[in-house]
Amino acid sequence: MVLLGTIKMFIVPCYFCSILLLNIYGVHGILYPRESESRQIQDLNGIWDFRMDDSTNRNKGFEEDWFKQPLKRTGSVLKMPVPSSFNDITETREMRDFVGWVWYDRQFYVSPDWIKKRVVLRVDSAHYTAVVWVNSIEVVKHTGGHLPFEREVGEHLKFSGANRVTIAINNTLTPETLPPGEIVWHTDSSSYPIGYFTQKTQTNAFNYAGLHRSVRLYTTPVDYVDDITITTSFYHSKGHVKYNISRKRNATNSALTVEILDNDGNTVARAQADEKDGGELDIENVNLWWPYLMVDGGGPAYLYTLKVSFNTSQSTDVYRLPFGVRTVEVNGSQLFINKKPFYCRGVAKQEDADIRGRGLDLAVIVKDFNLLKWLGANCFRTSHYPYAEEIMDQADQQGIVVIDECPGMGLRSINFRPATKAHHLRVMTELVQRDKNRPSVIMWSVASDPESDLPQAENYFRSIISHTRHLDSGRPITFASNKQEHNDRLAQYVDVICLNRYVGWSRDQGHLDVIVLKMTKDLTNWYNKYKKPIIVTEYGAGAIPGLHKAPSAMFTEQYQVDLIKEYHDAFDRMRRLPIPFLMGEMVWNFADFQSTSDSGLDRNNMGVLTRQREPKAAAYALKARYYHLMEECALISKN
Repeated sequence: MVLLGTIKMFIVPCYFCSILLLNIYGVHGILYPRESESRQIQDLNGIWDFRMDDSTNRNKGFEEDWFKQPLKRTGSVLKMPVPSSFNDITETREMRDFVGWVWYDRQFYVSPDWIKKRVVLRVDSAHYTAVVWVNSIEVVKHTGGHLPFEREVGEHLKFSGANRVTIAINNTLTPETLPPGEIVWHTDSSSYPIGYFTQKTQTNAFNYAGLHRSVRLYTTPVDYVDDITITTSFYHSKGHVKYNISRKRNATNSALTVEILDNDGNTVARAQADEKDGGELDIENVNLWWPYLMVDGGGPAYLYTLKVSFNTSQSTDVYRLPFGVRTVEVNGSQLFINKKPFYCRGVAKQEDADIRGRGLDLAVIVKDFNLLKWLGANCFRTSHYPYAEEIMDQADQQGIVVIDECPGMGLRSINFRPATKAHHLRVMTELVQRDKNRPSVIMWSVASDPESDLPQAENYFRSIISHTRHLDSGRPITFASNKQEHNDRLAQYVDVICLNRYVGWSRDQGHLDVIVLKMTKDLTNWYNKYKKPIIVTEYGAGAIPGLHKAPSAMFTEQYQVDLIKEYHDAFDRMRRLPIPFLMGEMVWNFADFQSTSDSGLDRNNMGVLTRQREPKAAAYALKARYYHLMEECALISKN
């Protein structure tokens, strides 16, 4: 993989099986930072200094060692908010379309009280390749956007006086990144400037880049809880929780106390051990975690807290992990949550705020969950990359089911190579490690719209799927396919079949009258071949807000409504079969989002909401549909 600059991607060829990968990749704890009696957090978000390396080879920053002094001493800097996408902030074409290395830095102070603690620097998301220095000392490198990385930095800190953190980020997409892309060099000096290149992507999504999520410091004692893994089940009114706790310790004498707290903070189960890190606890009269309005009463999903106290002769570490008791299983043609059939009333979603690009925005997060419930939705797919942990927290708390998808979007023959696979395996490791304890996550998606009809795709994804199942055998695995049942090579390996379909939009454009017949035939063929549950994870049409025409025509709001209603008729045919196998429908898309300028329009306008979260006519049609489905599910639940 070639980056613009001399710092190369940190990916090795994939010569190893899943078990060896676990060791090589260092499956260590990546617990979300939570304050407790023993842990403190210092937020480093805010306005940072920023500099774009626009040298011809994009390597001036490394050649001149910009990390050795404040950026403002190396040249002119801009002010850049963190978190945000740097290419969605300024008013220049050069910044919006920039590809290569950009540099961030800021000054900070730490309390002298932290000198005897373990201090960790955590970056929740840097797109795409990042190098981090603390006080001019390199502390960590990471490849891949959307997922967190961290490193202990206490030995490099000054506990009296100012510290400086510097982060260099390269947003180059290549055949070995996820999502993939390609750098095209234009060598005709009579037509292009010397060194001229363009970034090509394999999707029409805009290549947002920067420090997209929080940057922070947090502390733990020197002896600390490194990782927690829990699995849950229930029998009648009794909940069952299995836990495994990884501890890092220097002291030989230690004790571990594990408690389960209800949502009022009362202890409902407790265990204590010295050296044993795994165990089981039962919860009498358990409150199950249910998806939104799946059972009578609805309301927020019920969360317990696993309180882990790790005591040594020197210190005590306390970590509280929210979790829900629920089960997920595939049985025949159906998907079950808590032993009841689950039907996904969903949306495919983009984590795309208005001004911050993909930068974390708490106001937008809360607004979006209010809109999901207004629509009557109970699930979404993280298309096409892992979302912020703050979004996942809300899904856990509000009972919104998540199909958790990695950034493997649009993989083609050029991408099915050892280096890409090695990186893909690592991304799945990091994703499962981050989200494994979340009750909202019911399924892992390893890709979207790959060329799954190619022989090399079968060899490639067989490894990815096997690796993911090795990491977590308790959740179904899927990918989103745009192929047909007769030429797809991957569906045989997954548990649930997810299909992206655009009859009447990108295919049979303008012909609404063929949707029901084509979708009925399509879904039936898939089920007859594989006998697995099916979710339609994408369908829809674009609509320019305010554009109307009678009769409806493509890009009008009326056409978007007419099209989704045709799909709903097809879905209802499938749902009323003697053996129902359609387990969900997810419209594309929740809201309009920024697309690449070469896609024809500035926006992907297939949302049922505008980018500013105002409803189009299709939103009201979808809302009526989902509330009708809720009433049907309630009747089925009662019976």
